[in-house]
Amino acid sequence: MTLIPHFIAGAETAEAERTGPVYNPATGEAHRTVAFASAAEVEQAIAAAKAAGPAWRATSLIKRADVFFRLRQILAERTPEIAAIVTSEHGKVLSDAAGEVSRGIENVEFAAGLVHLLKGEHAEQVARGVDVHSVKQPVGVVACITPFNFPVMVPLWMVASAIACGNTVVLKPSEKDPSAAIWLAKAFQEAGLPDGVLNVVNGDKAAVDTLLDSPDVKAVSFVGSTPIAKSIYERASANGKRVQALGGAKNHMVVMPDADIDAAAAAAVSAAYGSAGERCMAVSVLVAVGDVAEPLIASITEKVQNLRIGDGTDAASEMGPLVTREHRDRVESYVAGAAAEGATVLIDGTQRIAAGERLDENGFFTGISLIDHVKPGMKVYEDEIFGPVLSVVRVASYAEAIELINAHQFGNGTAIFTRDGGTAREFEFDIEVGMVGVNVPIPVPVGAFSFGGWKASLFGDSHIYGPESIHFYTRSKVVTTRWPDHTPAQVDLGFPSNH
Repeated sequence: MTLIPHFIAGAETAEAERTGPVYNPATGEAHRTVAFASAAEVEQAIAAAKAAGPAWRATSLIKRADVFFRLRQILAERTPEIAAIVTSEHGKVLSDAAGEVSRGIENVEFAAGLVHLLKGEHAEQVARGVDVHSVKQPVGVVACITPFNFPVMVPLWMVASAIACGNTVVLKPSEKDPSAAIWLAKAFQEAGLPDGVLNVVNGDKAAVDTLLDSPDVKAVSFVGSTPIAKSIYERASANGKRVQALGGAKNHMVVMPDADIDAAAAAAVSAAYGSAGERCMAVSVLVAVGDVAEPLIASITEKVQNLRIGDGTDAASEMGPLVTREHRDRVESYVAGAAAEGATVLIDGTQRIAAGERLDENGFFTGISLIDHVKPGMKVYEDEIFGPVLSVVRVASYAEAIELINAHQFGNGTAIFTRDGGTAREFEFDIEVGMVGVNVPIPVPVGAFSFGGWKASLFGDSHIYGPESIHFYTRSKVVTTRWPDHTPAQVDLGFPSNH
């Protein structure tokens, strides 16, 4: 089987002491192996990034921007190529993989505006003959640790802004689908990025711990589950690093009685079951207000009857498999336990049937699940399932919906479906969640804004990509200047006064 290597100082490595399997989720077969980096190999990547830092920082902003313009062209022209790589290791359908690349390109486009983004401020004559200006300077070597569910988009969330700001990067992608990261590193190289500015190391916890403990790594960006995000935040920050660690989610979609039921149902199906629910912004809880539950459930049930689940390379497939057999079994355990918790399983995905046909038992397939009468306290409600499971919680009023969502530990994304502008505005004001959609079920911000949740969905004080990423990946320096004039010099031991 093909060995997926590391990419260090502009070259692939050829050997590995430890490896892991990389599966094709549609067939269940391990079709590649991935090298697991030793601590020494991770340190080698860090050293390469550190060595490349001074020259990259000294590179003019215009030349940096040129790299991103060329990279954008490469990504746009070769989207089918990189999408096929994603599907082969993640399992999502090709159209979804191409959509991921498109959203990643947004971040490349944002980074291409670095000449504007890195501008400082200037004030003249703050005191007689004294001027003050500020500049944004890179933090140094940045570690980017990314999840399996978006092997192109999330690396570009981090890497694009970090490199644009003059930093160098060591990227540690998920070991479940690592080939896309190597493809991206080569694309950056083709676009003109100097060797060593972007390095990729594959591996497991051993590789991550080396990044977190290295004194040469100055900042850490992470996206993954809440327990791991919390652990990374605590360990890296204890080592004096800047950290942004995005954790889990339980995204609620509120449907008001005045909503367009058909549109809300279509949005719920798309947002809950797209990419087999393996999105941190997937809708996993439908909050039905008043008497809207019955018609809403009826519409959802009708829309999923002919949903096609199959190999992501099949153009007829609308949803692919889950990423691993273990993850598939974990997702199905929540469905199997829901009835015992007092919920009503309306559609049981553990039967592995879609459009009247049994799913391929060799692949990591599960069917879609719809569970009614879910309540707080149930595991199916409290936990992030990360699969095609949609829970319905019935509430009597808007106020009860707000109380329900605000009480949950996660605060990543939420949405409301309503025709009433006043209700929508009130929802935006009341809700304690970082990203809000109004008649938009998956409110992922465009690249010019920043992505991030509240509460246990984020550890650290900076959201990812967009304007907040420029703040995270730079340090501000304020310079106060005075040039000699004809005024005689005087000794003054008092505190400086700007008069």
